[in-house]
Amino acid sequence: MDSRKVLLLAGALIVAVLTALMARSLMMGSSAPDVSAAPMAVKIDGPEVLVATRPLPVGTILDATALKFQPWPKELVDNAYFIKEQTDLASLLGTVVRNPVTAGQPVTKGALVKPGDRGFLAAALGPGMRAVTFPVSGANSVAGFVFPGDRIDLVLTQQVKGGGDGDPLKVSETIMRNVRVLATDQRTDNQTGEDGKTVVTTFNTVTVEATPKIAEQVAVAQTIGSLSISLRSIADDRAELEEAIASGAIKVPDSADLAKNPAAERDMMLRVASQPQTGNPTFATGADVSRFQRRSVPSRPAGQGAGTTISGPTTVVGPAVQPGTPVVSGPVVRIARGNTVTVVSVGGK
Repeated sequence: MDSRKVLLLAGALIVAVLTALMARSLMMGSSAPDVSAAPMAVKIDGPEVLVATRPLPVGTILDATALKFQPWPKELVDNAYFIKEQTDLASLLGTVVRNPVTAGQPVTKGALVKPGDRGFLAAALGPGMRAVTFPVSGANSVAGFVFPGDRIDLVLTQQVKGGGDGDPLKVSETIMRNVRVLATDQRTDNQTGEDGKTVVTTFNTVTVEATPKIAEQVAVAQTIGSLSISLRSIADDRAELEEAIASGAIKVPDSADLAKNPAAERDMMLRVASQPQTGNPTFATGADVSRFQRRSVPSRPAGQGAGTTISGPTTVVGPAVQPGTPVVSGPVVRIARGNTVTVVSVGGK
């Protein structure tokens, strides 16, 4: 073999070996450690101001979970902010949001309306809603454990009479759901005792937020029977959402809408949670409670009704039969002489 070709092959072999060794060293070598900067806590030089922990739309009745104090830069503090050293947080519970507040933003004094202030109830109402008041007894008010801001169901109890002399049908039905309480006994705030805890007292009237149609239905329901209230659980919102989606009352946003507006799903759930509902009432009759009560309306006995029923063929002579004429079984002949009607049975004396 030519010596020149041998040298070329040997050189290529050496280059290949060196390349393999360099590649191996790069693959086996340890990678450089990641350098991550520890987050630095930024200390804000300023007082603690009251901010919203979640979005607060117009008409929200504030509770302890809606507000918190947070440090705020002193150069951005406004005179309308609530400063921690100058604010009693307990006195703000039960107030109503008049202007919408974004989550994490300071709550201004002009954005809240306190109970007793002019326009408080109007500020608590949502757009297009009405306030309607109806009486309840102490036994029908959940022992006073219903406060402004809670959500309730309305139950109508009545007695339905039939055509017979039997006992009327006793029935209760849930006619409205998810209704928000605005006030009890004309009070829009929660009373607190000396220990700072809410005082539970019974009440005789309840003011709720309703649509114009529901307000009309509540007025009619008071003339039919007595109204009771049933306190709802917060966990019921999920069941109501599923029912609204299944019935088509709520349109679920598709993926394209969610990509454009990430808050679309949250807005949908807020609409369901704040909307009172009617229709598809559930009911219970007396028979569901006791075997000695009725399950249906008493029927009209046979033969009872307007007018007089005569058994068998009859012949009427003279003017029409007057009210109160006795009924005779079998074929009869009625003979009228002036205002006097004589009933003669066929074949009788």
